Amino acid sequence: MSRGSAEAPRADGLFWWRRDVRPGVTVAFTQAAAGNLAFHVGDDDDAVQHSRARLAEESGVPAFHYMSQVHGRDAAWAGAEAVPTADALLSHGEPIAVMVADCVPVVLVGEFDDRGPALAAVHAGRPGLASGVVTEALTRLREAGAHGLEAWLGPSICGRCYEVPEAMRDEVDGLVPGTAATTRWGTPSLDLPAGVRSQLAAAGVTVHRDAEACTFEDARFFSHRRAAGEGRIAGLAWVHG
Repeated sequence: MSRGSAEAPRADGLFWWRRDVRPGVTVAFTQAAAGNLAFHVGDDDDAVQHSRARLAEESGVPAFHYMSQVHGRDAAWAGAEAVPTADALLSHGEPIAVMVADCVPVVLVGEFDDRGPALAAVHAGRPGLASGVVTEALTRLREAGAHGLEAWLGPSICGRCYEVPEAMRDEVDGLVPGTAATTRWGTPSLDLPAGVRSQLAAAGVTVHRDAEACTFEDARFFSHRRAAGEGRIAGLAWVHG
């Protein structure tokens, strides 16, 4: 059972879920009340800058590192460049963020041999999941010496709601077994969180499910399927204390 799985997620201002998952390490997922955190949708740049600054202040960090996400499998280290084009952001403790509005936000936490924090924020949409972005993030962290990795999955669209053509469902399920599903109304769908959990489990990573929710069904989150272009929530990891 996940740590804290008996405790219902509780809205906390900008955050839908926030927890100290290890001494000095916090994982959190925002809700729409935090504002749109992406420059490529919704608000003007000033509004996004304000939302990002408010989120960083509330988290007690100078700023979060973000990616330019492209639904690929590339991973980059936070701080190597200002805004890397990638779908997995790796960190030695720098505050990191991944933006979503139906895709699965995956936050990885472990430690390096010097006991410093090993963090990653991963954008696992359908194309990224199928091409291996989750396993790429794990591989890159472990190559750098990370161990004891655990994963937290945040709000995303669920298998009951993510309708896709049958051929697409079969193709993705062939690459990531366990993703094939059926919607509440009986049509082919994909269960992206199930696929992410399957890949993480196969890699020996403990998966915590107490922060999961369906973005399509729950209006507290942005959902591209429900209302395209409104905004993006974020999955976050940072070090404190």
